[in-house]
Amino acid sequence: MQILLTNDDGIYAPGIAALKHQIQDIGQITVVAPDIEQSGVGHSITFSHPLRIREVHLNNEFIGYGVRGSPADCVKLAIYEIMKKNPDVVISGLNMGANVGIHILYSGTVAAAVEAAIMGYPSIAVSFEITEQYADVQEAAKVAKGVIENIIKHKLPRGSLLNVNIPSRPSNQIKGIKVTRQYARDFKETFDRRIDPGGKAYYWLMGTDKSIHHEEGTDISAVNEGYISITPLRYDLTDQSLYKKIEGWDWNI
Repeated sequence: MQILLTNDDGIYAPGIAALKHQIQDIGQITVVAPDIEQSGVGHSITFSHPLRIREVHLNNEFIGYGVRGSPADCVKLAIYEIMKKNPDVVISGLNMGANVGIHILYSGTVAAAVEAAIMGYPSIAVSFEITEQYADVQEAAKVAKGVIENIIKHKLPRGSLLNVNIPSRPSNQIKGIKVTRQYARDFKETFDRRIDPGGKAYYWLMGTDKSIHHEEGTDISAVNEGYISITPLRYDLTDQSLYKKIEGWDWNI
């Protein structure tokens, strides 16, 4: 099995290393990831400058290919230019922090998986809800492996995408797995206004406490309750209900 492994935290991130270590016996893994952290870049692609690929070594060991570009760039380059065989599955992660609710739209981790789905490959985005109470990336990667193996066993359809989120707790305290829908409400984020030494204001986007949000059946509620959340996603953003409504309007001008 050919596996493309990528992320948005960067090729040196502990999450991608931990996940690669755990899944290396599942198939042949090719790692192609951003040279530097690309969290929150969404589904950006690079037009303004050329993309360069370099072989990356750590402690004299080849670990993969670094790209000075976005996660979506990495997937395109990996499939078109780097891999000799097309991937059977594309895995993006292990991301440091949950990707639930509207944060899915901003996530480079999810964007990489979406890019693979657009190209016709089954893909899995995997994220770990790190908190001050629990942040064992190695154990989270072991949990992720079990989920990935189960997904692969069931053979995802061409161009499909599953978004997996692992809660911030030891594996023996995870309650199970829930298939969920995306939490589609606003997290009501805020900006912290600060003053620089020159007396000018600047603003820092503050994180939100996702634990206070609840809506039964959603990704965020499952993770808050201690379950692994698995959400099937699609890149077709068409509002079918509104489409049917406005289709009948009088559009003569």
